Amino acid sequence: MLVSVKEMMQKAKAGKYAVGQFNINNLEWTKAVLTTAQENNSPVILGVSEGAGKYMGGYKTVVGMVNGMIEELGITVPVALHLDHGSYEHAIKCIEAGFSSVMFDGSHYGIDENIEKTKEIIALANSKGISVEAEVGSIGGEEDGVVGAGEVADPAECKRIADLGVDILAAGIGNIHGKYPENWAGLNFDVLAEIQETTSPMPLVLHGGTGIPEDMIRKAISLGVCKINVNTECQLSFSAATRKYFEEGKDLVGKGFDPRKVLAPGFEAIKATVKEKMELFGSVNKA
Repeated sequence: MLVSVKEMMQKAKAGKYAVGQFNINNLEWTKAVLTTAQENNSPVILGVSEGAGKYMGGYKTVVGMVNGMIEELGITVPVALHLDHGSYEHAIKCIEAGFSSVMFDGSHYGIDENIEKTKEIIALANSKGISVEAEVGSIGGEEDGVVGAGEVADPAECKRIADLGVDILAAGIGNIHGKYPENWAGLNFDVLAEIQETTSPMPLVLHGGTGIPEDMIRKAISLGVCKINVNTECQLSFSAATRKYFEEGKDLVGKGFDPRKVLAPGFEAIKATVKEKMELFGSVNKA
């Protein structure tokens, strides 16, 4: 059964660890993340962007696949299904489709409109026991065509959004989606500490977890980050393993062209990446 991130985040905050949100893109991705979570006795959040939802045949399709796998694969660790960077319309669609958590990204609105729309989403989600993530200060890089420069959020604005009753808050602290450029300035820990101080006990979210050095990840967790989003890193490891399979000509041997064989190395690569992140985030054996 899917759970909201609320209790998951409260436990993570108390235990000073973070739960990984791993974005899913297809059946292989979903199965890899769920089985790795079960093997490592770790809570997990499955992230679905609007683009990935459309690619997988719609939100109801995703809900059906995830619920089916939890049952058939005997997954007993806490699992949340979460809309990533959702628009107002898509947050409502996911609440109706059976997601257990949604992110409403109103960061491109002015703060007053962001607050109004966030309030509406919270009222609807809370009536169904669904958790809500809100964003202040756009997260940099590109995700599904949404481009941000890696802004640093205003702690006072963070407090205004946190006080509305959101369950988790994504605040920009110089982090970006995708690969980090060589001239990246790093995370702004002074602002993170200030945001934590003004919004406590709100659990904080770090987007763009791919490529942030491990010591920075650990420091962010020590300053109240309880959820870290990973997507690009799984995609990179998946494509590298798949490329190797073809370069070695394995698709030309026997029934090597079978899609189940073609996708197997990529599946294992995702599992390895997810396990590594769960160990770094400290969520192993926390289910």
